[in-house]
Amino acid sequence: MFGFEKLDVWQKSVDLADEVYRLTREFPDYEKFGLANQMRRAAVSISSNIAEGSGRESKKDFARFLQIAYGSVMEVVSQLHIAQRQEFIPKEDARKLYQDCEEIARMISGLKRSLGV
Repeated sequence: MFGFEKLDVWQKSVDLADEVYRLTREFPDYEKFGLANQMRRAAVSISSNIAEGSGRESKKDFARFLQIAYGSVMEVVSQLHIAQRQEFIPKEDARKLYQDCEEIARMISGLKRSLGV
C-alpha cells in the first residue's frame, strides 16, 4: 500500500470522484463532453494531486500539490452550482456533494498546515 492510500482525504476524494461520475452519467447527451467532462476531470484531479504530491521529495512540493488539489475542489463546487442551476443534478444530491467538497477542502487545508510549510 502506498502512503497516500492511507490518507483519509485521499480516500474521500476518490469517493467524491465516484459520486461525480455517477451524477454526471445522468446529464443530457449534449453535456457529456462539456460540463460533465469538466466536473469529472476536476474531481479526479483532487485525489491525483494528493497522490502525486505525497510522492514528492519535499514538504514544500507536497504543499504545492495540495494547493492544486484544493483548487480542484473549488472547481467542482463552481461547476456544481452551474449543474444545479441547469437542473442536471437533483437538489439533495447537489447538497450532499457540496458538503463532501466542504469536508475535503477542510481536510486538505489541515493536511497542508500539518506540513508546517
